[in-house]
Amino acid sequence: PSFGFLFDIDGVLVRGKTLIPAARTAFRKLVNAQGQFLVPVVFVTNAGNCLRQKKADQLSHLLGVPISQDQVMMSHSPLRMFKHYHEKCVLVSGQGPLLDIAQDLGFCQPITIDTLREKRPLLDAVDHDRRPNVLHSQEQLFSLSTVVLFGEPVRWETSLQLIIDVLLTSGYPGNPYEQENYPHIPVLACNMDLMWVAEAQSPRFGHGTFMVCLENIYKKITGKDLKYEALMGKPSRLTYQYAEHLIRAQALQRSWEQPIQTLYAVGDNLMTDVYGANLWENELASAAAAHCRSVLVCTGVYNPHTEAPLDTRDSITETVFHGHRDFRFDPGLVEPDHVVPDVDAAVDLVFQLENFVP
Repeated sequence: PSFGFLFDIDGVLVRGKTLIPAARTAFRKLVNAQGQFLVPVVFVTNAGNCLRQKKADQLSHLLGVPISQDQVMMSHSPLRMFKHYHEKCVLVSGQGPLLDIAQDLGFCQPITIDTLREKRPLLDAVDHDRRPNVLHSQEQLFSLSTVVLFGEPVRWETSLQLIIDVLLTSGYPGNPYEQENYPHIPVLACNMDLMWVAEAQSPRFGHGTFMVCLENIYKKITGKDLKYEALMGKPSRLTYQYAEHLIRAQALQRSWEQPIQTLYAVGDNLMTDVYGANLWENELASAAAAHCRSVLVCTGVYNPHTEAPLDTRDSITETVFHGHRDFRFDPGLVEPDHVVPDVDAAVDLVFQLENFVP
């Protein structure tokens, strides 16, 4: 094969924990009788609440084909490359086995929001029932040098409050705010999805929605913009560079000598899957070995009955442009190369375009 697949998961293969029927049909076409993939495949998800191996096990069970963790790319996977931060004491926000995830990525001193709350119980005051009954003496001073946002947390008011505390005290939560310390300590964020689809009929809040809250609270308090040291997950360039690396590693492992020339990004979200694939194609493909083509399916976030604005001079608000604040709106970047009903039709289309006969 001279091509590979980058498959989104939510809205393409599953809705919540329910398999989309077309997915199992599609994957029967992608493996041989021994269960080996006939083309390189990487699952590129903006989820970040579990380890790669757990996601691989879930996909293997749902799709009925063996999938290894090396085929799975979580939104936080590129953090492996951020070795400069691995030795530092970092605050991690999200849900799931956060310490396991952080340590698997290389972080040596991660501290969760819950741990910070235990160390500084007076800081979490929104929920009256969770306020401490007795005043705690302040424990020994400790400092946090970086904030890592893995994904949407559960108690947003607690996470928003404590992250703001860390940013406005230069990593010494519990101290008085020092607004002159700007820019603040580094923030690394994974998964900018404003919304995603589960079993409900309408999309649900994603980590991007939490980030909108954090950014606006910081701006309201300080009058300044919250800055990100790095943004990961689709549609970031980092994510597609890393995904291409994983595709090439698969081809090398299988001793496929023909160079991979085209990547097909199959997704359900114009602002992440399509935008990211087109951004890669427009700005990076000339420097990379592979082109990237976007294939949009209609089983998830994308609604074929709503359209993006045709002109950036139109009044574009957050309700229209669902991409992250730091990404420019360009109608060309949300124009898919192909639109198909589901992932099975996507596989058929790519095989046809590539004249590939399994």
